Amino acid sequence: MTGLLTRLKNFTAMTIEILQGIILPFVGTTLGAATVFVLKKELSLNLRKILTGFAAGVMVSASFFGLLQPALESSIDWGNLSFVPASVGFLIGMGFLLVLDEITPHMHFDEQSEGLPLKLSRTTKLILAVTLHNIPEGMAVGVIYAGWLTDTSGVTSASALALSIGIAIQNFPEGAIVSMPLRAGGLPKLQTFFWGTVSGAVEPVAALITIYAASAVVPILPYLLAFAAGAMIYVVVEELIPEMSEGRHSNAGTIAFAFGFVLMMILDVALG
Repeated sequence: MTGLLTRLKNFTAMTIEILQGIILPFVGTTLGAATVFVLKKELSLNLRKILTGFAAGVMVSASFFGLLQPALESSIDWGNLSFVPASVGFLIGMGFLLVLDEITPHMHFDEQSEGLPLKLSRTTKLILAVTLHNIPEGMAVGVIYAGWLTDTSGVTSASALALSIGIAIQNFPEGAIVSMPLRAGGLPKLQTFFWGTVSGAVEPVAALITIYAASAVVPILPYLLAFAAGAMIYVVVEELIPEMSEGRHSNAGTIAFAFGFVLMMILDVALG
């Protein structure tokens, strides 16, 4: 009886940790979307560069320290070929987002025009753009928690939480980036907040699906870790870097990128 109660307590504790981990990124997006109640105007170009650069830095750092590194370490038994699962998974992840990017109608971040009213079609495309980008982030959280659950990749609960916190932090500017242009386009604040929040709702769903899939197919976990990393890097290269480099001077975005990268690295090392 005592053993059963102990297992039940452990299961409950793990469930709470996982739910906390997959909800945090969604909270980050929601808080970012809530900026429409605080800020009165469209985000300036310079502020967009800073926010986008910071988000890009966090995502690159999270992709390496939180996903690729565990993928490499969990394949150490492959010897000199331990790079294979990480390489294959990374390339498949990039390819998956490339296909998704092509078949999903959306608007790239650098196609936004400051102060230009948004029509419904452009509004929809902007929401789809951020929603599309949130899919790999949700997968990243799901796969790293699956790694912790299966205890096969050296992932700890602390390192999984670090990744979740990092993605939540970078989701804040993403929530603002999608909400503020909608507000500038004439949508009411509550409606703008709603759509900004909805764009992040895909993350916990993607996380839960990935946890289930990865836990059921443990041998391919290193591939899935790298897959999530590849998908996240695709978003950085395709969307965030062009946005942070827009215009004549991109120093603000570059500096923000550095701070985002270092912050995520600190979180991963300190908590992991």
